[in-house]
Amino acid sequence: MQLFEVIEITEFPFMETKEIVDGVVVSDIIGDLNNGKVFLLVDHDTKRIWTYNSPMSSIKIQIYGGILAGMFRQQLKLFYRVYPLNLYSQDDKEFQELMNKQLGPGRAKPIEEKEFSKPLPDKYVMDSTIRSPQMKKAIDYVNQFPQPENLSRRFMIIGGNIFADEEITEAFLKGEINVIKPVKLGRLNNGFTFFRDHNYSTRLVIKDRKIQGIELYIKEEDKSPPLVLKIPVIYEEKLSKPGSMEKLIKAFQIPNHLPEDNNKEAFPKDDTTNQS
Repeated sequence: MQLFEVIEITEFPFMETKEIVDGVVVSDIIGDLNNGKVFLLVDHDTKRIWTYNSPMSSIKIQIYGGILAGMFRQQLKLFYRVYPLNLYSQDDKEFQELMNKQLGPGRAKPIEEKEFSKPLPDKYVMDSTIRSPQMKKAIDYVNQFPQPENLSRRFMIIGGNIFADEEITEAFLKGEINVIKPVKLGRLNNGFTFFRDHNYSTRLVIKDRKIQGIELYIKEEDKSPPLVLKIPVIYEEKLSKPGSMEKLIKAFQIPNHLPEDNNKEAFPKDDTTNQS
């Protein structure tokens, strides 16, 4: 069993893993003293990658853990599957079996900065476009309710996706204005997700006896900075590429001879009048 800790760093790619080799068994590392950490367990016996979110870990680190778990799966040639360890309680048999597994070397290598593709300059663009019609409809329904007094919305969760309100500048004919829009941060991991980094007030929005969204609020006097989730982005190549204008003009020129005329010149008909 290999054990990795998810580490947040201040520069690109903003996340990495560190292999833990100090303990003898998993329970030596995962315990009450690591309440603010996220771990990834690579079990080579069962070919499983387990994600474990400590009770006091931040939502940002939890999302990073999900991304890095997927990268471990790619590193191991997709033979491994990702599972949430938080699905089990500490008293469950499956949890106890994993805690008692011995730590040792394995095929998995720590994920470092070199594993990420370097983005182009000034290419971190916050995507505020909600492409799913059903998702947009749910967001509009949640946003129609007035905000509680003296509270500020920190997160909004809809269909497993987590959003945060951000101020975005939009351009109009008469100028630019700043508007507040929900921006998608990512998807929640399977299993349990803890929100204990703040004293949240929770509001459920219900329609037709179904939960449309979950909002997490903090007090306005809470001066903690808003969550900025920096995730490396893979950019697609542009469909249009620079080319030669001379070649473009030449492509639209009318040829002097049509293709069938050229064939006639290359292969003249036989003179049958002299064949007798």
